[in-house]
Amino acid sequence: MPVAELNPQSATRNPQSSGEVVVSVRGLTKVFKDFWNRPKARAVDNVDFEVRRGEVFGLLGPNGSGKSTTVKLLLGLLNPTKGHIEVFGHSPRHVQTKSRIGYLPEESYLYRYLNSRETLDFFGNLFHLSKGDRDNRAEQLLEMVGLGKTQTRAVGEFSKGMQRRIGLAQALINDPDLVILDEPTAGLDPIGCREVKDLIIALARRGKTVILSSHLLSDVEDVCDRVVIYYGGKIQAAGTLKDLLATPDTLQITTPVLARPTLERVLEIIRKDITTGEVRVDNPTQNLESYFLDVVAKAKQSAAETSGAQSGARVAEYLRGGMEARPAAEKVLERLALPQVLPAPAEPKAAVSAGTKVDDKKLEALAKPAEPASVPEKPATVAQTEKPVDLSKADEKLSSLLGGNKK
Repeated sequence: MPVAELNPQSATRNPQSSGEVVVSVRGLTKVFKDFWNRPKARAVDNVDFEVRRGEVFGLLGPNGSGKSTTVKLLLGLLNPTKGHIEVFGHSPRHVQTKSRIGYLPEESYLYRYLNSRETLDFFGNLFHLSKGDRDNRAEQLLEMVGLGKTQTRAVGEFSKGMQRRIGLAQALINDPDLVILDEPTAGLDPIGCREVKDLIIALARRGKTVILSSHLLSDVEDVCDRVVIYYGGKIQAAGTLKDLLATPDTLQITTPVLARPTLERVLEIIRKDITTGEVRVDNPTQNLESYFLDVVAKAKQSAAETSGAQSGARVAEYLRGGMEARPAAEKVLERLALPQVLPAPAEPKAAVSAGTKVDDKKLEALAKPAEPASVPEKPATVAQTEKPVDLSKADEKLSSLLGGNKK
């Protein structure tokens, strides 16, 4: 997905979003106590927020601020000390409500001796899915998360990033209406991170609700509509990213590259009206993620092979719910590998997402697969180089041991 599509504004204009409240939290408080029933830690302190249908909602905060405790309370794994929680209009401990939730914990707890397909079959059976539905969804999910070629490998052999991929697949096996993701991109390579973000936006476009807890602020900024920031168990800030990140006292102007005399005239006019502050002229650069994906795309074009996780395919068909394919659901590397039309040198664009010019020859040299080492000619066969073995003496010794006489 192009960087321009991964921003709070595009996610906020999600046509599937509505005013329907999926999660309602009022005065939520959780106090952990010791053996003697004495208060030990106030993990969550009088928290209020709402999450609506089709929204991507972010839970942010440093370690120990109360994010994971809030997630466990929403799942019904913990009972609140005080306050009120509703999920789809019911208590989080309501059994039918739990069947509409998909959860990816911070650490994936999977049966290490099951392979990928058996793992998804096991979790699908917990939701009473038919055998046909389990097989169909498992096939689509494994292709989506890039594990289609590792279906027979035991999960215990997977790297952490591959375990996160199969964990994400199991969280979606029941086609949930509410998806709770706790550090979904932990351990993933940049390609996997980009694909998870594409998937989150695709789910929101279909009307799914996503609650995302992450320490990677760039990921949250790319996909979330609204966020709350925890500290000390309390919400210190809440709102849309557009409102929280805006700096109204600063203005940014983006233009094509200007001739030196023109630029000096523009700066002269601006400085006449500015009494305080600094006027700066910079060239915009691309981010590291875009550069990395470009390098990998060139490596893929050169037919370089990998034995690890593959680039995921389109979002599983049953998760799209019949919606037409959108750019967000397309395969990332396939899209990046398409030839792109560059602007003419005389009219270079200085857009915000434009980057520093990359030397294509250097990238091709880096991406070029190493030539296979020369293999020495095979030596003569054993039958040609070794003498035949004489078994007569061994036969005589065997006859003597068995008490027989050799004729």
